Formats: sequence, structure tokens, C-alpha cells
Amino acid sequence: MEFSASAAPAQQLPAWRVWLSIVLLGVGAFTIVTTELAPIGLLSPIALEFGRSDAVVGLTVTLYAWIGACSALLAALALNGLPRKPLLIGLMLGLTLSNAIALLALNFGMFLLARVLGALVHGLFWAVIAATAAQIAPARHVGLATSIVFGGVSVASVLGVPLANFIAQVGNWRMSFGGICGLSLIAVLLMLPILPSIQRQPEKAGYAALAGVLRRADLRGIYAATALAVTGHFAAFTFIEPFLRSAPGVSVPLVAALLFGFGAAGLFANLLTGIFIDRYLKPFLMLALGLLSLALLVMGQWGDRLGILGISFTLVIWGCSTSAIFVGFQTWILRTSGTAVMPASAVYVAIFNAAIGIGAMIGAWILSHSGLPAVLKVAGMSGGLAILLVAWLDRPTPVFQEEIAQ
Repeated sequence: MEFSASAAPAQQLPAWRVWLSIVLLGVGAFTIVTTELAPIGLLSPIALEFGRSDAVVGLTVTLYAWIGACSALLAALALNGLPRKPLLIGLMLGLTLSNAIALLALNFGMFLLARVLGALVHGLFWAVIAATAAQIAPARHVGLATSIVFGGVSVASVLGVPLANFIAQVGNWRMSFGGICGLSLIAVLLMLPILPSIQRQPEKAGYAALAGVLRRADLRGIYAATALAVTGHFAAFTFIEPFLRSAPGVSVPLVAALLFGFGAAGLFANLLTGIFIDRYLKPFLMLALGLLSLALLVMGQWGDRLGILGISFTLVIWGCSTSAIFVGFQTWILRTSGTAVMPASAVYVAIFNAAIGIGAMIGAWILSHSGLPAVLKVAGMSGGLAILLVAWLDRPTPVFQEEIAQ
């Protein structure tokens, strides 16, 4: 595969620098995904300050995701041959600027501008980060390097929102974006001396490579199941903060605690996923999708009668299942795509982000017409459809790491 040349940089660098570089890429992944999802935990205060509804502010997640989807495809077509280090540092500086604009936004239009800039960076970043980690790492440890980078995604997916909400509880929502801005700048300052200079190797890309990926029925099935699961999750998760605020007995400070519980459950599920997913990817993913659907349907039907303990338990199930689903679909793509890792991943990122946007938009529409319980029920049914698709797909081939190392 195209990553086989990655051993050369690892041989020329001390091990500590190789792995510190990969950890920095994971920090970058955490920062950029936290930027994407932060408004989910800040809907109410942002809406209040700018005089907008929760549904309208929730649509900023849609805007961000759709622009990110388009920029990911653009990156797969236009970024070949560019050296990795200056590209990644430039993108992290763009992310820093995006969060600085959000921090200082004087009106809702300025806040939207910040989101557009961050979204453009997002898609470009994801088109190169996994391949960069694979080039830096020794060939026999490419799988570990990739898992570290995507670990940043998992942590951001489950902890980014509660962290943003907690900071807003202590100070205000602007401080949340200020914290992300500071972390982005720190990552840039560390990348400058530590990240090695790696020239992107020429490879087949462009429209033909993307078209070849889309012609494959196995990949189309994974993409469709991903779209259903991600759409359902984000239709509900975009509005989790106002749902928790409206639940009987849940105080404002308790919202942050419940969101942290959601995140902690996701981190625990990450460990379980790492243990079981190589051997039992398909059944493990189907179990996670089933738990996601069950949790959302229960919250939609009985959310006002669950009480604090019931809501806490359901959030734990939701958090566990979400983390396993994100890692599961990404792993399935890496196993199945063969030598088409770059275009297959670009399409996956585009579909994932488009699904986030569609989910937030559908959730906002249902919220405006039928209320939060209906949002949760529809989201649960979407996860159920994803189970049917995964059941139809052939099992992925075992352990993709060995193929990469050859």
C-alpha cells in the first residue's frame, strides 16, 4: 500500500520524536473536532446572547459539517504533492484564527464567519492527517499510530462538548472558544520544532480515484450505514443540552456533570472497542448500533419520567455506543479500502460530515415542529436502519495493519 515508504522517516528520527509527533497529530485531531462540536454544548447561551433560537444556532453545526464535507473532497483532488509539515501547521493556524474570531464575535454574522473558516480547515485537515501519521510511524506500528490520531477524535467526540459546557458554566461561552484557540496555538508551537518534514509521495488521485471508490458496492454499503448512524446520532446530540435543561430535576450545573458522564462512558467504550473490534468488528458494531437506537427511543418515549438516575444510565449507554460506532466504521473503511485508503477516507470524511449537517438540520426541523421527544425517536429509528445495512454487509477482512506493513 501507499504507506509502505513510511519506515524511512522513522529510521531517521529518535523514537521519542516519532511518537511525540503522532501524539501532536492526535492533539490536533482533538482540537479540530472539539471546534466542530463545541456549539452543541453551548446552544442556550449563544442563542440568548445573539437573540436566536436553539434551532437556528444548532444549524451552525450543519453549516460547519457541510462545508467540511466539501473541503475534504477538494483536498483529495488538490493537495497531492504538498509537503505535510507546512500544510498541517498552516491549517492549525487557520483553526486558531477561527476560534479567535468566535471568541471576539460581535454579532451572529461574525460568529458564522468563524464557523465557515473552521469548516474549511476541517475538511483539508482530515484529508492528510491519517496518511501523515502513517508516514511518520515505523511500518509495523502504522495501526497504533492511526489509533492514536483517531483517539483524539474519539476523545473530542465524547468529551469536547461537556468540556465546552463546563467552561461556559464557570465563565461564559466565549471562554470555551478561547480555550480551544489557546490549545490550537500551543499545538502549532510544538509542531514547529518536533513534527518532521515529510514530502507527500505522488500517488493516483483525483476524480478517477474518487469515482473508483464510489463504484465499489462494499464501500457504498459502509458509507450508507455510516450516514444513517451519524445522522441519527447528531439529530439528537445537537440538542442534548436543551433536552437535559428541560428534564425534571436536572439543574444547570448538573447538565455539565451529565455530559461528562456521557464522555466518560465513551472513553470506557473506546477501551472495550480496542480489545474486541479486530476479531468481532461486525457483531460488535451491530451491538453498538442496537444500544444507540434503544437509548434514543427510551429517552424520546419516557425522558420526562426517567428521573436523574434513569437519564444518567441512558446517557451512559448512548455514550458507549457512539464511541464504538465511530471507531467501528472508520476501522471497517481502513480494512476494506485496500490501496485506495486516501480517496476512500476522503469520501468517508465527506459523508460523515454531511451526515452531521443533515442530522443537525433534521433535528432542528423536528424540534421546531414536534419537540425534543420526537427528535430522539426519529434518531433512534435511523440507528435501527443502520443495523439492517450492517447486517447485509459482508464481514470485513481481518487485521488491516498487516497489509499496511507489507
